[in-house]
Amino acid sequence: MGEPLVVMEGIDKSFPGVHALDQCHFELLPGEVHALVGENGAGKSTLMKVLSGIYKAEAGRIVYKGKEVEIPNPRAAQQLGISMIHQELNLMPHLTVAQNIFIGREPRHHIRFMLDEKALNDQAQQVFALLHLNLDPRIKVADLTVAKQQMVEIAKALSFNAEVLIMDEPTAALTDTEIDELFRIIDDLRTKGVGVVHISHRLEELKQISDRVTVMRDGKYIDTVKTREASIDRIISMMVGRTIFEATPEVPEKPSEEIVLEAKNLTRGNLIKDVSFQLKKGEILGFSGLVGAGRTEVARAVFGADPIDSGEIYVKGIKVHIGSPNDAVKHGIGYLSEDRKRYGLALGMDVEENVVLAAFKKFLGAFGWVNRSKTRSTAEQYVKMLAVKTPSLQQKVRNLSGGNQQKVILGKWLTADTNILIFDEPTRGIDVGAKSEIYHLLNNLAQQGKSIIMISSELPEILRMSHRVVVMCEGRITGELNIAEATQEKIMQYATQRGEVLLVDEPAPTSAPLGDA
Repeated sequence: MGEPLVVMEGIDKSFPGVHALDQCHFELLPGEVHALVGENGAGKSTLMKVLSGIYKAEAGRIVYKGKEVEIPNPRAAQQLGISMIHQELNLMPHLTVAQNIFIGREPRHHIRFMLDEKALNDQAQQVFALLHLNLDPRIKVADLTVAKQQMVEIAKALSFNAEVLIMDEPTAALTDTEIDELFRIIDDLRTKGVGVVHISHRLEELKQISDRVTVMRDGKYIDTVKTREASIDRIISMMVGRTIFEATPEVPEKPSEEIVLEAKNLTRGNLIKDVSFQLKKGEILGFSGLVGAGRTEVARAVFGADPIDSGEIYVKGIKVHIGSPNDAVKHGIGYLSEDRKRYGLALGMDVEENVVLAAFKKFLGAFGWVNRSKTRSTAEQYVKMLAVKTPSLQQKVRNLSGGNQQKVILGKWLTADTNILIFDEPTRGIDVGAKSEIYHLLNNLAQQGKSIIMISSELPEILRMSHRVVVMCEGRITGELNIAEATQEKIMQYATQRGEVLLVDEPAPTSAPLGDA
């Protein structure tokens, strides 16, 4: 593969209260897919943000194509041929897909100051052809699913003709079919000599696509190994410094028969079609299905974030009207969005403020003053109970790892005394160690009598954590399974079944139109 494309040596970077990178090393060869792994907070994304010009290192050097370089900003990195696809979506929702891809590089009309929209859309279509992506370049990003937005991010990065492509959790919101397509693109880039850095917590997919793996832990470089020579157990051991038994089932005790939440015939355009289900006290109800099946739309409807055309919602047997999230909170319902930074956190506020945010009125005194001692003691209680790793309660939540941000959101809803919790992709972008902690937290909440709806695209997670599984396809519930009867194969059959609901005691379909999913 020849001389390295990139060599990073002795890289140091600190944030308030956190030594994020400590003498880190990384090397990327031409035509190599190099996996970068570690727990949340290990420093993976930070190291790549130094390479892509977002952060400036306080020590160390970067050698690119044999020459030591300074990379003061992202534009400088792109001009060198270094592009980064970020874990958190970095798109402008009010602009079209094509405008997002070529922002700042738009083709111009012969009339000065006027954009050539036709040329812009044609260029976007050329990138989509490479991705085999069926997407209208004129549609606004705000109208796309998370998975489609992720594909737009990938198209944007590829449009720079990068020689180094950094992918930070690019498959987190993609279906298996979309992941296969992405891996085909990566293979094509590999044959053209592009060096690809692939950051992911899905270790199985790294075994499938990468040539080498570099492991980081607590801001330090641990080791680099050839993928084919390293077992997943060995990689996990290097990542966490301890043994993680990820496959151990954690289904809690059998829930009570008391129904705490019931949805009847919820309908919203073509997104939600006549959806009905029940949630019991102390139950973890898994919602499964392919991306775009309507699971998130149902959750947002129950939480009052989106209006419904028709249908009824009952809380503890009483019909309720939920027209807004405030109504949902009053009825004891909390929602942890899959996009935690956009919908779950106030990134500019600290840990203490985020924990008390959903129940702020509880902490106001007689004259409207905030009782700081009460907010501090409450935040301390939940930070300790949920084992949030933070230097202090005054740490900005944007500086916490993904797993700890998720715990802060959970603390917020526990502070608000919510007994029905909807978790949308609760472990998305979270490492194996933090996943295990989140699983234990969900288990403990169920044992305390909290009722949980868990939406997940990871079938092992659904099977590991649920009492029952509801499966959706194209806005409808197409299957409902007791966990004793559920298998990955049955769930996938129902997830691609467009017909009426299939109950556990009915025979499973002998074939499923997988290509239509």
